[in-house]
Amino acid sequence: MEALEKLAREAYDWAIGLDLFDVAVDCCITKSPCGGEKAGKSPVDRAKRGLKRSMAVDAEGIPLGVVFAGANRHDSPLLGPTLEVVEASIELPADASVHLDRAYDSKVTRVLLEARGLVGMISEKGAPAPLQATKRWVVERTNSSWSNAHKKLAWCTEREGRVIDFWIAFSNVIIIVRRLIREAWSRYRWETRPARRP
Repeated sequence: MEALEKLAREAYDWAIGLDLFDVAVDCCITKSPCGGEKAGKSPVDRAKRGLKRSMAVDAEGIPLGVVFAGANRHDSPLLGPTLEVVEASIELPADASVHLDRAYDSKVTRVLLEARGLVGMISEKGAPAPLQATKRWVVERTNSSWSNAHKKLAWCTEREGRVIDFWIAFSNVIIIVRRLIREAWSRYRWETRPARRP
């Protein structure tokens, strides 16, 4: 499934083009009632078992890399592993912007991004930052809406890590192919529209 996900992403990049100059990363907590290798106590669900999904997307919301951890893990330590997963298959351009919410606002995060040649666009702690004013809303849409629409991920009953990895890769393939079809159809309609009469 990982090979299929890579093929789908490459097809999207060839046909439409990945926008890698603005990458967004964020986490999402989901339920994992059966526990398993990657589950942990959820701080937002009365310490029931849950998963935290750290996802990186391009500027249009196309999934680039995903890392799973227990729901009790903080967001910022998952940034490094998430970027490693991305860079294993995709080369990010120099000085690409990484858009993050205030959970990542720390010196450790800034040093990590600087070491990778990336620019951190991080919301400051204590300052209001409406979601619409930033370029990170796309990761919220992909991670919370599109991925969780596949109920297997919103309510994960799998216990083995490799099976969970299969389902997230399958979900990413569906998201990428849907976006590819939508963007291609939109461009086709634009290019074949009838010319207006003067």
